[in-house]
Amino acid sequence: MSATETNLITKLKWNLPWLVRYPFERTKAFFGRTAFEKKHVIFTVANHFEPSWKSDGLLPIDKQRKVLDKYHKLARKTGEALIDADGTKFRHTNFYPAEQYDRQLLDTMAEMQAEGLGEVEIHLHHGVEKPDTAENLRKQLVEFRDILAEDHKCLSRMDGVGQPMYAFVHGNLALANSCGGRFCGVDEEMQILADTGCYADMTLASAPDQSQVPMINKIYECGLPLNEAVPHRKGKSVRINGKLPQLPLIFTGPLIFNWTRRIKGFPVPRIEDGALVYNQPMDLARFRRWQNANITVKGKSEWVFVKLYCHGFFEHDQSACIGEDAVRFFSKIIENGEKTGDYKVHFASAREATNMVFAAIDGQEGEPDDFRDYRLKSIMQEQKQEKSEEISLKEKVFV
Repeated sequence: MSATETNLITKLKWNLPWLVRYPFERTKAFFGRTAFEKKHVIFTVANHFEPSWKSDGLLPIDKQRKVLDKYHKLARKTGEALIDADGTKFRHTNFYPAEQYDRQLLDTMAEMQAEGLGEVEIHLHHGVEKPDTAENLRKQLVEFRDILAEDHKCLSRMDGVGQPMYAFVHGNLALANSCGGRFCGVDEEMQILADTGCYADMTLASAPDQSQVPMINKIYECGLPLNEAVPHRKGKSVRINGKLPQLPLIFTGPLIFNWTRRIKGFPVPRIEDGALVYNQPMDLARFRRWQNANITVKGKSEWVFVKLYCHGFFEHDQSACIGEDAVRFFSKIIENGEKTGDYKVHFASAREATNMVFAAIDGQEGEPDDFRDYRLKSIMQEQKQEKSEEISLKEKVFV
């Protein structure tokens, strides 16, 4: 057997669990849709935010700063050109790698957050050279979490109190040791995430990688004990019931087949996983595939969550994820919604989207925009409001 054949068989074994479930999940999604209901489509873009990226290593820090300054200008230009139904700018959620911390880079990212161009959350590559330990993982997460919260005023707190909370994307996709020990090594990772304030993981979908679990096209709670490996391979979808779900939520992006490709006249599917990349179509048919994944809170079918992802510093992908191609694509989506009246578009950070999920679980009525700050309160916004109130109080005393 050739190496290619062996590789194909290995990938098939990795993907068989979700492939077996796929027809049933698509059938449920089809019958779960409501044909005449006006939708609210909530876009969240998880940016694996690595200004250090270079194909053969890491960029020197001075070049990273220049690259980020250029990116900041591009994000500002795009944000001003793309506005959702609520007047909110197009933005990413910028998952920055904890192991690459640089104060000046994070100061710039905090400026971007203050401008409404992308809230900062946590990304981490670990266990790459050898399996990590639980102690080291916990230490690294807590230290970086506190730096983001205390030094840069990023992240959030539940109801504005307690330890900082964060969303997470796992480097190399190996969430909770889901890559057979590679790129992680910590079976109890999900418990550590929960203990250190992770409110949602946005790593998935990851097919055809080994890390892809059978649960697809859902927002769900882990179904197995958090202190064992890959506890998110089973789970329970969130639904309207008024109960705060077990955190972290697993917040997946779309994982469906695109059947438009033809080889010798026969349809050959491609995986559609919500990647904003240069070699994927940027048309309304693709948007409809995302929408038809039907990722919702059970009982709140009119709110459809579309979690996309990108690598914002892959030069060949920048136009598709944050540049001119993105502006054209999302403008087309917005204009189509306005023309047909079928849906409204909302751009939301990971925190805002999770707040909308919490509001839906609680049975709240209204539009998604009403709940951007529902439970998870931005530390930056809270401190800005406190300062504003202090100034107002001093002015009243002076008068």
